[in-house]
Amino acid sequence: MHKIRFKAPADKYFDPDDPVSIAKLVTDYAPTQLINLADFISGNHSALRRAETSEERCYQINSRVPAALSEICDHLNIPILHLSNAYVFDGTKKLGYNETDETNPQGVYGMASLQGERAVRRHTSHIVIRSGWLFGKKKRGLIKSWIRAAARDQGQLPVSRRRFSPTHTGDLAAAILAVCQQIDCEANVWGTYHYSGLETKRENEFVEQVMKYAANHDELIYQLLDSIKITEQDVRAPEILNSTLSSKKIFDTFGIKQKSWHGDLQDVIKLLYGGTTLSKLQIKSRESDAA
Repeated sequence: MHKIRFKAPADKYFDPDDPVSIAKLVTDYAPTQLINLADFISGNHSALRRAETSEERCYQINSRVPAALSEICDHLNIPILHLSNAYVFDGTKKLGYNETDETNPQGVYGMASLQGERAVRRHTSHIVIRSGWLFGKKKRGLIKSWIRAAARDQGQLPVSRRRFSPTHTGDLAAAILAVCQQIDCEANVWGTYHYSGLETKRENEFVEQVMKYAANHDELIYQLLDSIKITEQDVRAPEILNSTLSSKKIFDTFGIKQKSWHGDLQDVIKLLYGGTTLSKLQIKSRESDAA
C-alpha cells in the first residue's frame, strides 16, 4: 500500500471573494497536485432542489471556487483535478453520456457545475472527472430516506422515473488516486473523463435492491418485503431523466475499470443498522410464525 501525504483544509479557507488568501494557502502547502472535491450536494441529494433557492451559495461552491483554484494552479504551475457530475447534461439521451456529448444543464446545480468545469479547463494541466450518482459511508442520506419512508408508509414508496449510475465513493476515490499517480508520472492525459459504477439502474430497481439488503437488518422491512409497492413519478427539472455515464474513455486512457456496487451497498446499509445482521435462526423463526 502506498502512503500518500495530503492536506485537506476546511471549506472556510476557500472563500472565492478572497483569492489572495486561497493563493497564500496553496503556496504555503506547495502541493504537487490539487484535487477539488467541493460540491454543493456533497451532503445529500435533496440539495439538488435546494440549489434552486440557494443559487448564490451553489454558484460559489461549484463555479467560483473552482475558478479561483484553477487560476491559482495555472499561475503556480500545479495540475488540478476537479470533480463534476452528470447534471451538466439535460438527461434526454437514451444511452450513457460520453465526454463529447453536448451539455445542456436543466437547473442551477448543473449550470453552476458547468461553469466550474469551463473555468478549470482554462488551465492546461487539468483533469475533470464527472462521476455517477454517489453513495457511501458518509453519503447515505437518500438510502436512509427510502428505508424510513417504506417503514413509515407500510411499504408504499414513490420514486423518480430516472435512470442513473450508482457509484460507491470508495471506488471513485480509487479512480481519482489512479489518475493522480499517472499525472505524477508526467503522462499527458489532460481532459475530461467520466467514471461510474459498473451497472446502471432505474431508481425503482435500485430501491428494490436497497429494500432486499435492508431486510437482512430490519424486522419491519423484512415483514413488508413482499408487499412493498414502489411507484414511479415523472421526472421534473432540476432532476434529469437519464444521468448514466459511459466510462470507456477513462478505461482506454488509464486502464481504470468500473466496479460492481452491490457489495458496497450491502456494507453501507449494514452500517446504517450499526453492523447488526438478522441471523438465519431469526429469519426461519419468523417464517414459521408467518406460516
